[in-house]
Amino acid sequence: MAKLTEIRWHGRGGQGVVTAGKMLADMALESGLYFQAFPDYGPERAGAPVRAFTRLSKDPIHIHCQIEEPDVVVVLDPTLLGTINVVEGLKEDGILLVNTDCSPAQVREETGFKSGKVFTVDASRIAMDTLGREITNTPMLGALVKATGLVAIEDLVEETRHRFGSKFGSQVAQQNIEAIQRAYQEVQEG
Repeated sequence: MAKLTEIRWHGRGGQGVVTAGKMLADMALESGLYFQAFPDYGPERAGAPVRAFTRLSKDPIHIHCQIEEPDVVVVLDPTLLGTINVVEGLKEDGILLVNTDCSPAQVREETGFKSGKVFTVDASRIAMDTLGREITNTPMLGALVKATGLVAIEDLVEETRHRFGSKFGSQVAQQNIEAIQRAYQEVQEG
């Protein structure tokens, strides 16, 4: 892990963008890392574009601002690719992870992100198959763990079991774990 890793999340209200950022931060805490996790939204409604930010570090974090030059960009809603510049500020050696049924090469073409790494996973299909609803935050976390290695997949599974099990019950937790594991296996790099 770099000294400081900054992640910008893009999605729409109701897709779990903020929850995903917070789950990653909780896992970082359990791993002894320092973190920040915060959303960027106002009075938006369900379906409106939303951003969230996560910082992870081995050392205390002393900056308190939005992330303008992320190391990683995660896009939960592929319709945002045509409406906002999700790669704005993404470092040249950064990682772009998109929920889409398109190939990484197609995403490179659509976004103009020529350097760095591009990963894609059909988190929408995985969510529908495992959860019965198009809530893509947990599959995207599984894909993020595979793409970055920031935390171990086992830690993500345990955090999901704990967080979702206590709040929604063991069946919902297990469905989300299945979504995470499938996305971890199915993510494509290009």
